[in-house]
Amino acid sequence: MPVDHYENFPVASLLVPRRLRRPIEVIYRFARSADDIADEGDATPEQRLAGLAAYRAELDRIAAGLTPQTPLFADLAEIVAVHALPLPLFADLLDAFAQDVVKTRYADYPELLDYCRRSANPVGRLVLHLFGRTEPEHLEQSDCICSALQLINFWQDVAVDWQKNRVYIPQTDFPHFRVGEADIAAGRWSPNWAALMDFEIDRAQALMRRGAPLVHALPGRLGWEIRLTVQGGLRILERLRRVRGDVFARRPTLGKADWLVLAGRSLTM
Repeated sequence: MPVDHYENFPVASLLVPRRLRRPIEVIYRFARSADDIADEGDATPEQRLAGLAAYRAELDRIAAGLTPQTPLFADLAEIVAVHALPLPLFADLLDAFAQDVVKTRYADYPELLDYCRRSANPVGRLVLHLFGRTEPEHLEQSDCICSALQLINFWQDVAVDWQKNRVYIPQTDFPHFRVGEADIAAGRWSPNWAALMDFEIDRAQALMRRGAPLVHALPGRLGWEIRLTVQGGLRILERLRRVRGDVFARRPTLGKADWLVLAGRSLTM
């Protein structure tokens, strides 16, 4: 189970009931393409924000009952109507992507979690709406899983994000471990850096474990999809801890052999 970008989330896999594969694929296309506007290529910040504003205008057209002007949003309007999906969740994603264009540092952990609330959690909530499981407890558990996956992606990509002038480790955490952005710039591992990464790994792991009981509330195949997603995230954290947080030497990922481990662990959740 790769833990990277929107592949963090269940995306129309064979474990998802056939009738819901297309809605999930449309949600993925929306999130993936909007994120690409904010993050890929060599567009200027102004061009990126204009592209996201065009997406927002299409959402507004759907909200007003007007016909969208692009095929993606025509598909989106259809699944929103059929499955009564909340449009504000799509708007939250656009807010987060626009924030990525202009904001490159996070003062503290609550500020980072607020970003996760808009950049990751809406996807999980949309999936729960598709399945009609929107009880507050389940939404909260989904938020924990999605935020944890987003944090795991950040911890994997410290060195990658640095090349984009982005640092997602909260600024208040650096002085506690006597490290700083200079260590990232130099690709410098140290015992202090390892201690910082252990601290961040613990945070993501705790969130994931808080959300994990959601798997028992979901119908069969979706429950298994989420089991594999949770176990994939936890497995990446294991890899991060095993290398003592040295993401400068090699970005921890999962391979084909990990599927057996994830499947076995999923059986015991």
